[in-house]
Amino acid sequence: MSYQPIKFYQTGTFTVGNRLLVPEERSVQADMERTNSLNSGHRACQGCGEALGARYAIDAAMHATNNQLIAANATGCLEVFSTPYPETSWQIPWIHSLFGNAPAVATGIAAAIKVKRQKGVMNDVRVVAQGGDGGTTDIGFGCLSGMFERNDDVLYICYDNGGYMNTGVQRSSATPPAARTATTMPVGPEPGNVFGQGKFLPAIAMAHEIPYVATATVADLRDLEYKVRRAMTFRGARYIHILVPCPLGWGSASHDTLRLSRLAKETGVFPVFEAEHGELKTSTKIRRLLPVEEYLRPQKRFAHLFGKTPAVDTIARLQALADKNIRRYDLLSKEAY
Repeated sequence: MSYQPIKFYQTGTFTVGNRLLVPEERSVQADMERTNSLNSGHRACQGCGEALGARYAIDAAMHATNNQLIAANATGCLEVFSTPYPETSWQIPWIHSLFGNAPAVATGIAAAIKVKRQKGVMNDVRVVAQGGDGGTTDIGFGCLSGMFERNDDVLYICYDNGGYMNTGVQRSSATPPAARTATTMPVGPEPGNVFGQGKFLPAIAMAHEIPYVATATVADLRDLEYKVRRAMTFRGARYIHILVPCPLGWGSASHDTLRLSRLAKETGVFPVFEAEHGELKTSTKIRRLLPVEEYLRPQKRFAHLFGKTPAVDTIARLQALADKNIRRYDLLSKEAY
């Protein structure tokens, strides 16, 4: 019996998942032609949800636009770990300006492209802006609201890890109640971040009645890719809010990033849905309803709730917030138990 030598084909990227499916059913990450927009060599922490989310999201956006894409990036972890001067891990046209003006920069890019298209000197290039929750819900909130109000043709993606992680794990307006940060320490009669403050920006985006709003997690690759590609079928302002666990800031194991993302969805802590023109269209149902305690326990930022005397009342308040999400966004399927 004779054996044929194995042939090795060198490609410009690595692929993951679903490669036994026919090509049209594979995920973008399983496509040998994917752009690998955020390349290897960056300095993200092990288990970084933001690096994972950005790779998935931008590759999906590139796929949806036939690689005709420009990205504007707010200051934050994503910008810092991917572009330490004079290096970069980005393989797409990418621009960084300030912490708070990524939506404005993206708006300017989109306006310039529109003029050039009208003059017949440029193809239809789409624009994505992206940032963390600090640069989105806090510092960049005014520019983002203006982008929504004008209905500028930009997709804004927020990678929400619940704090200013790059500068020392300070509280942002996306930090959940009771969470420990460097500025909301677990001390006093109500330790951790206070209840009743902060913003759930997807709901604010819906109030602007922009064409498309969605939430996603890095635990569901197909859902995240679908929503990015769906967003690129719309014109005007679009917003996608992705939950991206941060092992450093959350005090979680690096291998638990996907697990925590899934638990956030299955407990109702983070609702996953789509909205168009201000109206809820679809929601991803909870397959197996779990108590919020399952989500809180693996994170050291909530360790003070489970000491010698568990903070039963605080845990109950967090459970009530999850239950409210379940009702508001219709998250419970008939099969959930």
